[in-house]
Amino acid sequence: MFFERPDSGEVAILVHLKLDSEREPEDPREFEELVISAGGDPVFLVAGSRSTPHRKYFVGTGKLDELKQAICEYCADIVIFNHSLSPSQERNLEGELECRVLDRTALILDIFAQRARTHEGKLQVELAQLQHMSTRLVRGWTHLERQKGGIGLRGPGETQLETDRRLLRARIKSILKRLEKVRSQRNQSRRSRERAEVPTVSLVGYTNAGKSTLFNRLSASSVYVADQLFATLDPTMRHIDLDDVGSTILADTVGFISHLPHKLIEAFKATLEETASATLLLHVVDAPSEMRQINIKHVNDVLSEIGALKLPTLIIFNKIDLLDQTDQKIDRDASGRPIAVWLSAQTGIGCELLLQAMSELLSKDMICEQLKITPGMGKLRAIFYQNNAVIAETLRDNGDSLLKVRIPRIDYLRILKDLSINPTQLTEIN
Repeated sequence: MFFERPDSGEVAILVHLKLDSEREPEDPREFEELVISAGGDPVFLVAGSRSTPHRKYFVGTGKLDELKQAICEYCADIVIFNHSLSPSQERNLEGELECRVLDRTALILDIFAQRARTHEGKLQVELAQLQHMSTRLVRGWTHLERQKGGIGLRGPGETQLETDRRLLRARIKSILKRLEKVRSQRNQSRRSRERAEVPTVSLVGYTNAGKSTLFNRLSASSVYVADQLFATLDPTMRHIDLDDVGSTILADTVGFISHLPHKLIEAFKATLEETASATLLLHVVDAPSEMRQINIKHVNDVLSEIGALKLPTLIIFNKIDLLDQTDQKIDRDASGRPIAVWLSAQTGIGCELLLQAMSELLSKDMICEQLKITPGMGKLRAIFYQNNAVIAETLRDNGDSLLKVRIPRIDYLRILKDLSINPTQLTEIN
Protein backbone atom coordinates (compact mmCIF):
# COMPACT_ATOMS: atom_id res chain seq x y z
CA MET A 1 0.00 0.00 0.00
CA PHE A 2 0.85 3.66 -0.38
CA PHE A 3 3.28 3.50 -3.32
CA GLU A 4 1.66 5.86 -5.82
CA ARG A 5 0.24 8.87 -4.08
CA PRO A 6 -1.27 11.95 -5.69
CA ASP A 7 0.83 15.11 -5.67
CA SER A 8 -1.87 17.06 -3.83
CA GLY A 9 -4.56 16.43 -1.27
CA GLU A 10 -4.95 16.41 2.48
CA VAL A 11 -2.28 14.32 4.16
CA ALA A 12 -4.15 11.52 5.90
CA ILE A 13 -3.26 8.94 8.53
CA LEU A 14 -5.44 5.86 8.22
CA VAL A 15 -6.58 3.64 11.09
CA HIS A 16 -7.73 0.06 10.55
CA LEU A 17 -8.30 -2.39 13.39
CA LYS A 18 -9.27 -6.02 13.19
CA LEU A 19 -11.96 -6.50 15.82
CA ASP A 20 -12.99 -9.88 17.17
CA SER A 21 -16.55 -8.58 17.42
CA GLU A 22 -16.73 -7.89 13.65
CA ARG A 23 -18.25 -10.72 11.62
CA GLU A 24 -17.18 -9.13 8.32
CA PRO A 25 -14.07 -6.95 8.73
CA GLU A 26 -13.54 -4.04 6.36
CA ASP A 27 -11.01 -4.31 3.53
CA PRO A 28 -7.99 -2.01 4.14
CA ARG A 29 -7.27 -1.82 0.38
CA GLU A 30 -10.78 -0.62 -0.33
CA PHE A 31 -10.39 1.84 2.55
CA GLU A 32 -7.32 3.36 0.91
CA GLU A 33 -9.19 3.66 -2.40
CA LEU A 34 -12.02 5.47 -0.60
CA VAL A 35 -9.58 7.98 0.89
CA ILE A 36 -7.94 8.61 -2.49
CA SER A 37 -11.39 8.98 -4.11
CA ALA A 38 -12.17 11.65 -1.52
CA GLY A 39 -9.03 13.57 -2.52
CA GLY A 40 -6.90 12.46 0.42
CA ASP A 41 -3.21 11.60 0.39
CA PRO A 42 -2.80 8.48 2.59
CA VAL A 43 0.75 8.40 3.94
CA PHE A 44 0.61 5.97 6.85
CA LEU A 45 -1.61 3.14 8.07
CA VAL A 46 -1.99 2.37 11.75
CA ALA A 47 -3.15 -1.24 11.95
CA GLY A 48 -3.80 -3.54 14.85
CA SER A 49 -6.33 -5.81 16.49
CA ARG A 50 -8.55 -5.65 19.55
CA SER A 51 -11.28 -7.80 21.02
CA THR A 52 -13.57 -4.76 21.35
CA PRO A 53 -13.14 -1.02 20.67
CA HIS A 54 -11.85 1.21 23.47
CA ARG A 55 -14.86 3.02 24.93
CA LYS A 56 -13.17 6.42 24.98
CA TYR A 57 -10.80 6.46 21.98
CA PHE A 58 -11.79 3.35 19.96
CA VAL A 59 -8.05 2.51 19.83
CA GLY A 60 -5.94 1.69 22.86
CA THR A 61 -3.54 4.15 24.50
CA GLY A 62 -0.57 2.56 22.71
CA LYS A 63 -2.11 3.11 19.28
CA LEU A 64 -3.10 6.61 20.37
CA ASP A 65 0.56 7.43 21.02
CA GLU A 66 1.47 5.89 17.64
CA LEU A 67 -1.09 8.15 15.98
CA LYS A 68 0.31 11.24 17.68
CA GLN A 69 3.82 10.35 16.51
CA ALA A 70 2.64 9.69 12.91
CA ILE A 71 0.75 13.00 12.81
CA CYS A 72 3.86 14.84 13.92
CA GLU A 73 6.18 12.94 11.57
CA TYR A 74 4.05 13.35 8.43
CA CYS A 75 2.47 16.73 9.30
CA ALA A 76 -0.91 15.10 8.76
CA ASP A 77 -4.07 17.15 8.32
CA ILE A 78 -6.59 14.45 9.15
CA VAL A 79 -6.99 11.01 10.75
CA ILE A 80 -9.54 8.68 9.14
CA PHE A 81 -10.89 5.52 10.74
CA ASN A 82 -12.13 2.56 8.74
CA HIS A 83 -14.87 2.12 11.33
CA SER A 84 -17.90 3.92 12.70
CA LEU A 85 -17.05 6.17 15.65
CA SER A 86 -19.47 7.36 18.28
CA PRO A 87 -19.78 11.16 18.69
CA SER A 88 -17.94 11.02 22.03
CA GLN A 89 -15.08 8.92 20.59
CA GLU A 90 -14.70 11.36 17.71
CA ARG A 91 -14.64 14.32 20.10
CA ASN A 92 -12.17 12.65 22.48
CA LEU A 93 -9.83 11.73 19.61
CA GLU A 94 -9.85 15.26 18.21
CA GLY A 95 -9.00 16.59 21.67
CA GLU A 96 -6.05 14.23 22.05
CA LEU A 97 -4.72 14.33 18.48
CA GLU A 98 -5.41 18.05 17.87
CA CYS A 99 -6.50 17.45 14.28
CA ARG A 100 -9.65 16.51 12.42
CA VAL A 101 -10.94 12.96 12.82
CA LEU A 102 -13.37 11.26 10.41
CA ASP A 103 -14.97 7.84 10.49
CA ARG A 104 -15.94 5.62 7.53
CA THR A 105 -19.47 7.02 7.32
CA ALA A 106 -18.29 10.65 7.17
CA LEU A 107 -15.70 9.68 4.54
CA ILE A 108 -18.32 8.13 2.25
CA LEU A 109 -20.60 11.12 2.79
CA ASP A 110 -17.76 13.42 1.71
CA ILE A 111 -17.23 11.43 -1.49
CA PHE A 112 -20.96 11.57 -2.23
CA ALA A 113 -20.94 15.34 -1.67
CA GLN A 114 -18.17 15.72 -4.27
CA ARG A 115 -19.93 13.50 -6.84
CA ALA A 116 -23.48 14.89 -6.62
CA ARG A 117 -24.39 16.86 -9.74
CA THR A 118 -28.17 16.99 -9.96
CA HIS A 119 -30.39 19.02 -7.65
CA GLU A 120 -31.91 15.82 -6.30
CA GLY A 121 -28.54 14.23 -5.66
CA LYS A 122 -27.31 17.27 -3.76
CA LEU A 123 -30.44 17.28 -1.61
CA GLN A 124 -30.00 13.60 -0.79
CA VAL A 125 -26.37 14.03 0.19
CA GLU A 126 -27.11 17.11 2.29
CA LEU A 127 -29.86 15.22 4.11
CA ALA A 128 -27.50 12.37 4.97
CA GLN A 129 -24.80 14.81 6.12
CA LEU A 130 -27.22 16.76 8.32
CA GLN A 131 -28.55 13.58 9.89
CA HIS A 132 -24.99 12.48 10.61
CA MET A 133 -24.06 15.92 11.94
CA SER A 134 -27.09 16.15 14.22
CA THR A 135 -25.65 13.42 16.45
CA ARG A 136 -22.38 15.32 16.80
CA LEU A 137 -23.61 18.72 18.03
CA VAL A 138 -22.28 18.13 21.52
CA ARG A 139 -19.54 20.73 21.87
CA GLY A 140 -19.85 23.43 24.48
CA TRP A 141 -21.13 26.84 23.46
CA THR A 142 -21.37 28.42 26.92
CA HIS A 143 -19.64 31.57 25.72
CA LEU A 144 -22.54 32.18 23.37
CA GLU A 145 -25.35 31.50 25.82
CA ARG A 146 -28.35 33.74 25.44
CA GLN A 147 -30.09 33.03 28.71
CA LYS A 148 -30.06 36.68 29.78
CA GLY A 149 -31.10 39.89 28.10
CA GLY A 150 -31.59 43.58 28.78
CA ILE A 151 -34.63 45.28 30.26
CA GLY A 152 -37.75 43.87 28.72
CA LEU A 153 -35.77 41.07 27.07
CA ARG A 154 -35.28 38.74 30.01
CA GLY A 155 -36.45 35.19 29.47
CA PRO A 156 -35.34 31.61 29.19
CA GLY A 157 -33.92 32.15 25.70
CA GLU A 158 -31.90 29.34 24.14
CA THR A 159 -28.25 28.37 23.92
CA GLN A 160 -26.31 28.41 20.65
CA LEU A 161 -26.34 24.61 20.70
CA GLU A 162 -30.12 24.60 20.94
CA THR A 163 -30.30 27.10 18.08
CA ASP A 164 -28.09 24.91 15.91
CA ARG A 165 -30.22 21.86 16.64
CA ARG A 166 -33.40 23.77 15.82
CA LEU A 167 -31.94 25.05 12.53
CA LEU A 168 -30.77 21.55 11.65
CA ARG A 169 -34.22 20.10 12.30
CA ALA A 170 -35.81 22.84 10.17
CA ARG A 171 -33.41 22.22 7.28
CA ILE A 172 -33.89 18.43 7.47
CA LYS A 173 -37.67 18.91 7.44
CA SER A 174 -37.38 21.20 4.40
CA ILE A 175 -35.20 18.71 2.48
CA LEU A 176 -37.52 15.80 3.31
CA LYS A 177 -40.45 17.80 1.97
CA ARG A 178 -38.63 18.55 -1.29
CA LEU A 179 -37.50 14.94 -1.67
CA GLU A 180 -41.08 13.80 -1.12
CA LYS A 181 -42.02 15.95 -4.13
CA VAL A 182 -39.25 14.27 -6.14
CA ARG A 183 -40.55 10.86 -5.05
CA SER A 184 -44.05 11.84 -6.13
CA GLN A 185 -42.75 12.91 -9.55
CA ARG A 186 -40.83 9.64 -9.90
CA ASN A 187 -43.94 7.65 -8.98
CA GLN A 188 -45.92 9.51 -11.63
CA SER A 189 -43.28 8.80 -14.28
CA ARG A 190 -43.14 5.17 -13.17
CA ARG A 191 -46.91 4.79 -13.46
CA SER A 192 -46.79 6.32 -16.96
CA ARG A 193 -44.18 3.75 -18.00
CA GLU A 194 -46.24 0.94 -16.49
CA ARG A 195 -49.35 2.10 -18.37
CA ALA A 196 -47.33 2.18 -21.57
CA GLU A 197 -45.89 -1.22 -20.57
CA VAL A 198 -42.32 0.00 -21.03
CA PRO A 199 -39.96 -2.32 -19.09
CA THR A 200 -37.22 -0.85 -16.90
CA VAL A 201 -33.79 -2.45 -16.56
CA SER A 202 -31.63 -1.21 -13.66
CA LEU A 203 -27.88 -1.70 -13.45
CA VAL A 204 -26.82 -2.52 -9.89
CA GLY A 205 -23.57 -3.74 -8.40
CA TYR A 206 -20.61 -3.04 -6.19
CA THR A 207 -18.92 0.29 -6.74
CA ASN A 208 -16.37 0.35 -9.57
CA ALA A 209 -17.68 -2.89 -11.08
CA GLY A 210 -18.11 -1.23 -14.50
CA LYS A 211 -21.81 -0.31 -14.49
CA SER A 212 -21.38 3.08 -16.18
CA THR A 213 -19.06 1.65 -18.83
CA LEU A 214 -21.67 -1.00 -19.63
CA PHE A 215 -24.41 1.65 -19.58
CA ASN A 216 -22.51 3.73 -22.13
CA ARG A 217 -21.86 0.65 -24.27
CA LEU A 218 -25.54 -0.36 -24.38
CA SER A 219 -27.07 3.10 -24.73
CA ALA A 220 -24.38 4.89 -26.78
CA SER A 221 -24.21 7.51 -24.01
CA SER A 222 -21.32 9.39 -22.45
CA VAL A 223 -21.95 9.06 -18.72
CA TYR A 224 -18.88 9.96 -16.63
CA VAL A 225 -16.65 6.91 -16.16
CA ALA A 226 -13.57 6.66 -13.95
CA ASP A 227 -11.57 3.93 -12.25
CA GLN A 228 -12.54 5.10 -8.79
CA LEU A 229 -15.13 4.38 -6.15
CA PHE A 230 -18.51 6.09 -6.54
CA ALA A 231 -17.70 7.66 -9.92
CA THR A 232 -21.45 7.62 -10.57
CA LEU A 233 -23.82 9.07 -8.02
CA ASP A 234 -26.77 10.61 -9.83
CA PRO A 235 -29.10 8.13 -11.57
CA THR A 236 -29.22 8.31 -15.37
CA MET A 237 -31.86 6.82 -17.68
CA ARG A 238 -31.83 6.17 -21.42
CA HIS A 239 -34.13 4.51 -23.96
CA ILE A 240 -32.80 1.45 -25.77
CA ASP A 241 -34.53 -0.85 -28.28
CA LEU A 242 -34.47 -4.60 -27.77
CA ASP A 243 -35.54 -7.25 -30.26
CA ASP A 244 -39.00 -8.69 -29.48
CA VAL A 245 -39.33 -6.13 -26.66
CA GLY A 246 -39.13 -2.69 -28.21
CA SER A 247 -38.49 0.47 -26.22
CA THR A 248 -36.86 -0.24 -22.84
CA ILE A 249 -35.63 2.09 -20.08
CA LEU A 250 -32.03 1.44 -19.00
CA ALA A 251 -31.08 2.99 -15.64
CA ASP A 252 -27.58 3.48 -14.24
CA THR A 253 -27.52 3.72 -10.43
CA VAL A 254 -25.13 4.49 -7.60
CA GLY A 255 -22.72 1.70 -6.70
CA PHE A 256 -23.05 -0.19 -3.45
CA ILE A 257 -20.29 -0.84 -0.92
CA SER A 258 -19.78 -3.01 2.13
CA HIS A 259 -21.63 -1.69 5.17
CA LEU A 260 -23.19 1.18 3.21
CA PRO A 261 -24.24 3.68 5.89
CA HIS A 262 -27.92 3.33 6.72
CA LYS A 263 -28.27 7.12 6.55
CA LEU A 264 -27.32 6.97 2.87
CA ILE A 265 -29.81 4.23 2.12
CA GLU A 266 -32.53 6.30 3.76
CA ALA A 267 -31.44 9.53 2.04
CA PHE A 268 -31.30 7.88 -1.39
CA LYS A 269 -34.62 6.10 -0.93
CA ALA A 270 -36.23 8.07 -3.78
CA THR A 271 -33.47 7.00 -6.16
CA LEU A 272 -33.30 3.42 -4.94
CA GLU A 273 -37.05 3.04 -5.43
CA GLU A 274 -36.29 3.04 -9.17
CA THR A 275 -34.23 -0.09 -8.55
CA ALA A 276 -36.92 -1.67 -6.35
CA SER A 277 -39.56 -1.21 -9.09
CA ALA A 278 -37.44 -2.38 -12.04
CA THR A 279 -38.65 -5.10 -14.39
CA LEU A 280 -35.17 -6.64 -14.51
CA LEU A 281 -31.95 -6.09 -12.55
CA LEU A 282 -28.54 -6.41 -14.20
CA HIS A 283 -26.20 -7.22 -11.31
CA VAL A 284 -22.76 -6.19 -12.61
CA VAL A 285 -19.86 -8.06 -10.99
CA ASP A 286 -16.12 -7.38 -11.24
CA ALA A 287 -15.19 -10.89 -12.40
CA PRO A 288 -11.40 -10.69 -11.78
CA SER A 289 -11.84 -9.35 -8.22
CA GLU A 290 -10.67 -11.60 -5.40
CA MET A 291 -13.62 -10.25 -3.38
CA ARG A 292 -16.16 -11.22 -6.04
CA GLN A 293 -18.38 -13.47 -3.91
CA ILE A 294 -18.19 -11.18 -0.88
CA ASN A 295 -19.12 -8.15 -3.01
CA ILE A 296 -22.10 -10.04 -4.47
CA LYS A 297 -23.28 -10.70 -0.92
CA HIS A 298 -22.92 -7.01 0.05
CA VAL A 299 -24.99 -5.94 -2.97
CA ASN A 300 -27.65 -8.53 -2.15
CA ASP A 301 -27.78 -7.21 1.43
CA VAL A 302 -28.60 -3.70 0.16
CA LEU A 303 -31.11 -5.07 -2.37
CA SER A 304 -32.79 -6.94 0.46
CA GLU A 305 -32.97 -3.76 2.54
CA ILE A 306 -34.74 -1.83 -0.23
CA GLY A 307 -37.06 -4.72 -1.10
CA ALA A 308 -35.49 -5.57 -4.47
CA LEU A 309 -33.82 -8.92 -3.76
CA LYS A 310 -36.63 -11.02 -5.25
CA LEU A 311 -36.78 -9.13 -8.56
CA PRO A 312 -35.74 -11.01 -11.73
CA THR A 313 -31.96 -10.67 -11.90
CA LEU A 314 -29.33 -11.35 -14.55
CA ILE A 315 -25.74 -11.59 -13.29
CA ILE A 316 -23.19 -9.79 -15.50
CA PHE A 317 -19.63 -11.02 -15.00
CA ASN A 318 -17.73 -8.01 -16.36
CA LYS A 319 -14.04 -7.42 -17.25
CA ILE A 320 -13.43 -10.89 -18.75
CA ASP A 321 -10.69 -9.26 -20.84
CA LEU A 322 -8.64 -9.25 -17.62
CA LEU A 323 -9.16 -12.99 -17.06
CA ASP A 324 -7.19 -15.80 -18.67
CA GLN A 325 -9.05 -18.21 -20.93
CA THR A 326 -12.55 -16.89 -20.23
CA ASP A 327 -14.82 -16.57 -23.25
CA GLN A 328 -18.00 -14.62 -23.74
CA LYS A 329 -20.98 -16.83 -22.95
CA ILE A 330 -24.48 -17.07 -21.49
CA ASP A 331 -25.03 -19.33 -18.47
CA ARG A 332 -28.50 -20.90 -18.34
CA ASP A 333 -30.51 -22.77 -15.74
CA ALA A 334 -32.05 -26.22 -16.24
CA SER A 335 -35.00 -24.72 -18.12
CA GLY A 336 -32.73 -22.79 -20.51
CA ARG A 337 -33.45 -19.40 -18.95
CA PRO A 338 -30.43 -17.00 -18.97
CA ILE A 339 -29.00 -16.48 -15.48
CA ALA A 340 -25.57 -14.94 -16.20
CA VAL A 341 -23.60 -13.35 -19.03
CA TRP A 342 -19.79 -13.15 -19.26
CA LEU A 343 -18.59 -10.04 -21.10
CA SER A 344 -16.27 -7.03 -21.20
CA ALA A 345 -18.00 -3.66 -21.22
CA GLN A 346 -14.67 -1.97 -21.97
CA THR A 347 -14.01 -3.90 -25.22
CA GLY A 348 -17.61 -4.76 -26.11
CA ILE A 349 -16.98 -8.51 -26.10
CA GLY A 350 -20.16 -10.35 -25.12
CA CYS A 351 -22.46 -7.31 -25.19
CA GLU A 352 -24.47 -8.80 -28.06
CA LEU A 353 -25.04 -11.86 -25.90
CA LEU A 354 -26.28 -9.59 -23.12
CA LEU A 355 -28.81 -7.95 -25.43
CA GLN A 356 -29.94 -11.42 -26.51
CA ALA A 357 -30.35 -12.55 -22.89
CA MET A 358 -32.24 -9.37 -21.97
CA SER A 359 -34.60 -9.89 -24.92
CA GLU A 360 -35.27 -13.47 -23.86
CA LEU A 361 -36.07 -12.43 -20.29
CA LEU A 362 -38.21 -9.42 -21.23
CA SER A 363 -39.88 -10.59 -24.44
CA LYS A 364 -43.64 -10.88 -24.37
CA ASP A 365 -45.96 -13.39 -26.00
CA MET A 366 -45.21 -12.72 -29.67
CA ILE A 367 -47.34 -13.37 -32.73
CA CYS A 368 -45.86 -13.84 -36.18
CA GLU A 369 -48.59 -13.79 -38.82
CA GLN A 370 -49.17 -12.87 -42.45
CA LEU A 371 -52.20 -10.58 -42.70
CA LYS A 372 -54.22 -9.20 -45.59
CA ILE A 373 -54.60 -5.44 -45.24
CA THR A 374 -57.25 -3.82 -47.48
CA PRO A 375 -56.81 -0.27 -48.85
CA GLY A 376 -59.26 0.98 -46.21
CA MET A 377 -56.92 -0.18 -43.46
CA GLY A 378 -54.10 2.23 -44.33
CA LYS A 379 -53.93 3.56 -40.77
CA LEU A 380 -53.44 0.03 -39.41
CA ARG A 381 -50.64 -0.56 -41.91
CA ALA A 382 -48.95 2.70 -40.86
CA ILE A 383 -49.15 1.79 -37.17
CA PHE A 384 -47.54 -1.60 -37.82
CA TYR A 385 -44.66 0.20 -39.52
CA GLN A 386 -44.39 2.76 -36.68
CA ASN A 387 -44.00 -0.13 -34.23
CA ASN A 388 -41.28 -1.79 -36.36
CA ALA A 389 -43.53 -4.84 -36.59
CA VAL A 390 -43.41 -5.38 -40.38
CA ILE A 391 -41.00 -8.08 -41.52
CA ALA A 392 -42.07 -8.16 -45.17
CA GLU A 393 -44.78 -6.74 -47.43
CA THR A 394 -46.21 -7.90 -50.72
CA LEU A 395 -48.59 -5.74 -52.80
CA ARG A 396 -51.42 -7.31 -54.80
CA ASP A 397 -52.91 -6.01 -58.05
CA ASN A 398 -56.24 -5.23 -56.34
CA GLY A 399 -54.53 -2.89 -53.87
CA ASP A 400 -54.44 -5.30 -50.93
CA SER A 401 -51.22 -5.70 -48.94
CA LEU A 402 -49.90 -8.91 -47.49
CA LEU A 403 -48.03 -7.95 -44.33
CA LYS A 404 -45.88 -10.38 -42.43
CA VAL A 405 -45.79 -8.92 -38.91
CA ARG A 406 -44.02 -9.86 -35.68
CA ILE A 407 -45.35 -8.02 -32.63
CA PRO A 408 -46.18 -8.69 -28.96
CA ARG A 409 -49.68 -10.13 -28.77
CA ILE A 410 -50.79 -7.57 -26.19
CA ASP A 411 -49.69 -4.69 -28.49
CA TYR A 412 -51.38 -6.35 -31.47
CA LEU A 413 -54.71 -6.63 -29.66
CA ARG A 414 -54.45 -3.09 -28.28
CA ILE A 415 -53.86 -1.62 -31.77
CA LEU A 416 -56.86 -3.45 -33.19
CA LYS A 417 -59.01 -2.33 -30.26
CA ASP A 418 -57.99 1.34 -30.70
CA LEU A 419 -58.99 1.17 -34.37
CA SER A 420 -62.19 -0.80 -33.64
CA ILE A 421 -61.02 -3.64 -35.86
CA ASN A 422 -62.11 -7.19 -35.07
CA PRO A 423 -59.26 -9.67 -35.52
CA THR A 424 -61.56 -11.77 -37.68
CA GLN A 425 -61.68 -8.91 -40.21
CA LEU A 426 -58.05 -9.63 -41.05
CA THR A 427 -57.86 -12.65 -43.29
CA GLU A 428 -54.91 -14.67 -41.99
CA ILE A 429 -52.87 -16.45 -44.60
CA ASN A 430 -50.75 -19.25 -43.17
